[in-house]
Amino acid sequence: MRTLLVVAGAVVATFLTIAQFGTAGWTRPPILAQQHGYRGTGMDQIQTKAGAAALKAANVAPAPAEPVEQGTEKAGATYQNVQVLKDVSVEEFNRLMTSMTEWVAPEQGCTYCHNTENMADDSLYQKKVARRMIQMVQHINTTWKEKHVGEAGVTCYTCHRGQPVPANIWFENPGPNYKTAFTPRNNGQNMASASVGLASLPYNTFAEYFGKKDVDENVIRVNATTALPESKGKPIQDAEKTYGLMMHMSSSLGVNCTYCHNTRAISNWEQSTPQRTLAWHAIRMVRDLNGDYIEPLTGTFPANRLGPTGDAPKLNCATCHNGQNKPLAGAHVVETYPELTQVTADAGAAPAQDKAPPTAPAPAPPPQ
Repeated sequence: MRTLLVVAGAVVATFLTIAQFGTAGWTRPPILAQQHGYRGTGMDQIQTKAGAAALKAANVAPAPAEPVEQGTEKAGATYQNVQVLKDVSVEEFNRLMTSMTEWVAPEQGCTYCHNTENMADDSLYQKKVARRMIQMVQHINTTWKEKHVGEAGVTCYTCHRGQPVPANIWFENPGPNYKTAFTPRNNGQNMASASVGLASLPYNTFAEYFGKKDVDENVIRVNATTALPESKGKPIQDAEKTYGLMMHMSSSLGVNCTYCHNTRAISNWEQSTPQRTLAWHAIRMVRDLNGDYIEPLTGTFPANRLGPTGDAPKLNCATCHNGQNKPLAGAHVVETYPELTQVTADAGAAPAQDKAPPTAPAPAPPPQ
């Protein structure tokens, strides 16, 4: 018996050795590394070359529609019930409608939003939502241009990617025992939620950090700003929520902690990268969009488009970024659509403007 086991072990060892040296599955895949910090700080972004190529292929910006010669007739004077783009020329209006069809509903076509027997009809909820989404895109490209999106801007395609419903949206997560009316006392943990990188962290961090526009500016910060803090610190449960948010941002952008932070002094803004400031503004931009544009549409969406608690589908970092540190690899998607780079609706139809988000001061950091 012992001899048989020895022979079997030798055979297994032989096959494992052959597999190790004779197949690619046992070799390290080609690695792509990008340095984002000073030498020796370990501030590198690591990807496999195959993974980077696949991600790039999944984030290609569509070619813009053929340019049109701008006419003098305005869409609001030519077509009925044009509310947001009524001061845009008819030619630019039609070009944008064609592009929106390709960006959002290429299979469904115009009928996804319109009653083609009466284009002025507002009976379809999709048309009402689309009208407000145009305003949201204009708001992003104007109010948040300097703080976050820059010259690249966004279009409907940035989030939708050819689908009526963006792939990366979120709803309030009521927990596993929602329908039994039993409230679990687990701090929302141990559910391995995808929203926190399948880690055992609180699974409903989005509601607290992205769903409340007027949330306390210090809600995310859990560590002290001085060596000897004078005030009472936050409990470990708050730190776990913050870490869950950081996990989401990391996976949404396809980066690790060192993309924004120098991990030897993770709270120190002077040792952080410029991307941290962009991320700080991005959090506030997401709150702004969810609070002023998405939440007010709750009553417009049908019941089957709402979450388990009746809330509207909302945005997070992954909605635009889709695994890349710059959406669509930083393509300047809005340059050829000037009607999306300015507010074209009357002041009464446009969303109320919030006060400008605070700029990260120097040398003292802004609240996280």
